[in-house]
Amino acid sequence: MSPETPADPSRQPVTDSLNPPLPTADAAYWEAAAASFDEEPDHGLRDPAVRAAWAARLRSWLPSAPAAVLDLGCGTGSLSLLAAEQGHRVTGIDRSARMIERARTKLAGRDAAFLVGDAAEPPVGERRFDVVLVRHVLWALPDPAAALRHWAGLLTPGGRLVLVEGRWGEADPIGLPAGELTALVEPLAARIRVESLAHDPALWGKEVADERYVLIADLPRRHTEVVDVHLVVRRGDEVLLARRAGTGYADGLLNVPSGHAEDGEDVRAAVIREAAEELGLRLAPDDLRVALVMQHCAPPPARPRIGWFFEAEYGAGGEPWNREPDKCAELAWFPLAALPDDMVAYSRAGLDGLCAGHRFLLHWHRPGDAVAHDPSGPGRAVVLDGPGPTG
Repeated sequence: MSPETPADPSRQPVTDSLNPPLPTADAAYWEAAAASFDEEPDHGLRDPAVRAAWAARLRSWLPSAPAAVLDLGCGTGSLSLLAAEQGHRVTGIDRSARMIERARTKLAGRDAAFLVGDAAEPPVGERRFDVVLVRHVLWALPDPAAALRHWAGLLTPGGRLVLVEGRWGEADPIGLPAGELTALVEPLAARIRVESLAHDPALWGKEVADERYVLIADLPRRHTEVVDVHLVVRRGDEVLLARRAGTGYADGLLNVPSGHAEDGEDVRAAVIREAAEELGLRLAPDDLRVALVMQHCAPPPARPRIGWFFEAEYGAGGEPWNREPDKCAELAWFPLAALPDDMVAYSRAGLDGLCAGHRFLLHWHRPGDAVAHDPSGPGRAVVLDGPGPTG
């Protein structure tokens, strides 16, 4: 969208001695403007030098492809086309049906979709995007702060706002100064950078003297954790342990058979799958009960994880055997009351807590701690469901 044509119908024409009058931008105006919209150098990007300049900037603003990009106020899709050519998946939104029609034609056959809708509240449902890209739209919205909050909610954790804005005219300037936009974005962002675009005539097809810039804001990454599942197979007073091998982590140490939940998989389904893959067991949901839940963290720089420990009785699902000899050197039974010391520390802490009757634990390594259980070292387990021994 161009600074020479305001996006919001409430904007009245502005007259400036150095700029032509600006039309009132009602819906009918944008429908009529679609036919000639691409004639502006920075709209149609028909000049190879202008197109190359925008392509280079866009490549530096967007994350590595493929990313999901939401182009708001996309017009006829010129920036959408550049993003698609760089390997991104694009969704474009514009209030003008004719603009959208031209965008669809321009990007026919590419990984892109276009919808008619309000840029302030785009009709994308529950979809989330890696980037929200907006050019010369925010300044004309009636409530920019509300629009920014809404757009931030459409981003995936750690997503990015790419906002191309400016302030145009001298006697009666319109637009959004970089300082004002920065203040609006700061409460939402983890990092902000502002890049001036005013001194690059290749972007506009001419020399410009007003304020033009892009603000790039990276949102915080919400806290996420891997979810582990652990299978405690009990044979009377004994427990089945597996000796790790060839994994690159804690090799040579014993732990209960374990893995992690995959995207979209619940923890019970995950432990049933892992039992089949590692032990050849065909467990049913009724064979399992939750024994303990533990948040744990290996020595830094590892990130925290949530571990679900499920119990199953010996015989459920068949006879366990080592189905992954490339990852497991041996399977063996050990008495729960006399567990070996050569165990992964958090696995040992989980079994110790289970034997003590606990259901919820923390196990947090400190810098310098070993991955292996250290019987003479400090106990790192913290009981969350009442008093009792820690391991």
